[in-house]
Amino acid sequence: MVQKKKTSERNGTRSSDVNGTHSVWSKAVRRSSHWPDKDEFLDVVYWARQVLGIILGLAWGIIPLKGFIGIALFALINAGLLYAYTTVFQKVDEDEFGGTWEITKEGFMTSFAGFLVVWIIIYSGLYYD
Repeated sequence: MVQKKKTSERNGTRSSDVNGTHSVWSKAVRRSSHWPDKDEFLDVVYWARQVLGIILGLAWGIIPLKGFIGIALFALINAGLLYAYTTVFQKVDEDEFGGTWEITKEGFMTSFAGFLVVWIIIYSGLYYD
């Protein structure tokens, strides 16, 4: 007797995969969530940092900020907001994730690269003669 498989099982995904992704995002927006898997939390920090880098790049390009002030403000806002998210909103113990420095540097350079690309493209498109 042949059993029919669900479409999700034929495609190689299971409903637990979908629910697992959903639960990560629901934990990310809920205050003081429990993070038994440290990599999940660091993934949330990484992707939040990427989105923040793109948003700040757009803002800096439109404003138009130039030079060291723009880079310094990016670093302060990026590090500050993510540190506040981890300690104030999620209330995680930094030592469980390798310390404050480990959380602060998670995805910072790729976020910085995305920020620079967006900032340069938007600024050049709007203000370059």
